[in-house]
Amino acid sequence: MLQFLLPLLLADSISDTSLETAENTQELIAEITTWKITQALLVLGVAYLGILIIDKSISWLSERVDREWRLGIKQSLPFLRTLVLTIAVVILLNLFVDLSPNNVLALTGTVSVALGFAFKDYASSVIAGLIALFENPYRVGDRVQIEEHYGEVTSYGLRGIRMQTPEDNLVSIPHNKIWTTAISNANTGQLEAQVVTQFHLAHEIDVELVIRILERVAYTSKYTQLKLPILVLVEEKPWGKLFELKSYPMDAREEFIYKTDLIKRANRVFAKYHLTYPRILSQTLDSQ
Repeated sequence: MLQFLLPLLLADSISDTSLETAENTQELIAEITTWKITQALLVLGVAYLGILIIDKSISWLSERVDREWRLGIKQSLPFLRTLVLTIAVVILLNLFVDLSPNNVLALTGTVSVALGFAFKDYASSVIAGLIALFENPYRVGDRVQIEEHYGEVTSYGLRGIRMQTPEDNLVSIPHNKIWTTAISNANTGQLEAQVVTQFHLAHEIDVELVIRILERVAYTSKYTQLKLPILVLVEEKPWGKLFELKSYPMDAREEFIYKTDLIKRANRVFAKYHLTYPRILSQTLDSQ
């Protein structure tokens, strides 16, 4: 007898659960009309245009203000984009969902489960992006190294950032890299970033003379930020002497132009004083 009753009881239980789920869904979702769908499309269109206008306006304005204001303006971009998206989502929820306290709790739980299973990586990137807004491992305008990619952060989106490399490539990197990857930031929101320029010379050269030359080259460069320290370090190598000139350009964006200027001008002075280079530098470096 029990073997016949058990399937009936299970069927009744499943039926009751289905009815309860259907009733909860009906309570949660508001009536959908043509006018609401039209409103939703208008909201999506306005949000898209708003983000587009914000991106263009911030980019245009940041390139036309004084240099010291550029990064501050660019760093407002993630907040403004997030604000527009949040407003759009709230309006859409008000159109199609009955946002009573009970329904808000139910919706939050449902969305969390759905995101957890269906969009695990995407949700991880979004959460990491929100955390990055407060911890600031990178901001728009920063020059960062993430794994093998180095360049300037040009855009900060909900899922990730876009970085422009020195080769003028645009690299997209998800925010969830901050969980597992070391991020090196050269300027951390500042306009200046330290540039290290290396010079290789022979053992027999006059170290004091080279240090004075490199300091003079840095102090007289039109790109150098003179308010920040200039330092020359020397290291003895098997093939000769390695000099590292550490200094700051006025704008981190000029990093490679600045380094080229330092090398060009230093080499002219080295030639004037007949300072010699290591003769077997390339062979030694290959063996190392």
